Amino acid sequence: MADNFPIATLTLNPAIDLSFAVDRIYPLHKMRGDSERHDPGGGGINVSRVIARLGGTAPCHYFAGGPGGAAFDHLLDRHQLVKRPIPICGSTRISTTVYERAGDAEYRFTTDGPEISPGEWAACLERFRSLRCSWLVLSGTLPRGVPDNAYAELAAMAAANGAKVVLDSSGRGLAGGLSGSGVFLVKPSMGELRAFTGEDLSTDRDIAQAAGRIVSAGSARHVAVTLGADGALLVGEDRHVRLPALEVERRSAVGAGDSFLAAMVFALSGGRAIEEAFRHGIAAGAAAVMTPGTGLAEPRDIERLLPLAGG
Repeated sequence: MADNFPIATLTLNPAIDLSFAVDRIYPLHKMRGDSERHDPGGGGINVSRVIARLGGTAPCHYFAGGPGGAAFDHLLDRHQLVKRPIPICGSTRISTTVYERAGDAEYRFTTDGPEISPGEWAACLERFRSLRCSWLVLSGTLPRGVPDNAYAELAAMAAANGAKVVLDSSGRGLAGGLSGSGVFLVKPSMGELRAFTGEDLSTDRDIAQAAGRIVSAGSARHVAVTLGADGALLVGEDRHVRLPALEVERRSAVGAGDSFLAAMVFALSGGRAIEEAFRHGIAAGAAAVMTPGTGLAEPRDIERLLPLAGG
């Protein structure tokens, strides 16, 4: 299967992202919200959305089913994304973000999502045996029913077909994905790296050493650790780059990591060196923080912030 686009994304557990705002949250009371938004979400979907904003095209491969799946497909059409659904019996999940004005706080709720049958997982593998692209982004949590080494298996297939694989997951998705050797770049957050290593990682040196062990083990060629308000760290065999976060007005944390990854992969696909692509990621992560609710990075903000992302 060839889409003639350099980048493709896979989202095994996508979600309809619902967001709205309330004045104050009370238990047991009906609260009226406003500023309601519905967006197609999930790691790889968000990456494709940002790449589209940047002028590229990254076809979205994803599991979808039930009433939620039909609504999800409609949302992808609204965002003019190239759809490559893999049908399932279960219904696509809904994730909810609520902003409380009184406390200036954001509350995020999500569910496990549908369980994937052995036949549905086999259909996904069959597709990726023949998929051709230059960059494949494997992003998001693993749904129930999918094996722990799912991302490692997919990465091996993609690498054998000549793709560079980018991994962004957590828990068993991250651990299983790094159990192989087909990953070019992995992007854990600080919390995800701590959970993966079982270590506190309280200093920059600790973080760099943990990332370096992933590289030296051959699990990934490069590790980009996002540190929230403390910036990000890029580690490879012959590089160690630490950049601070950019100071911007913080409106929502939703989609910052996905925006970071999308801008970095888009820059890499355009021939940028990985250090330069890393700067693009820093700018895009900051741009996403500036957008409310489930909004993602806007190109005009990335362009404005990029000159400031040099450390």
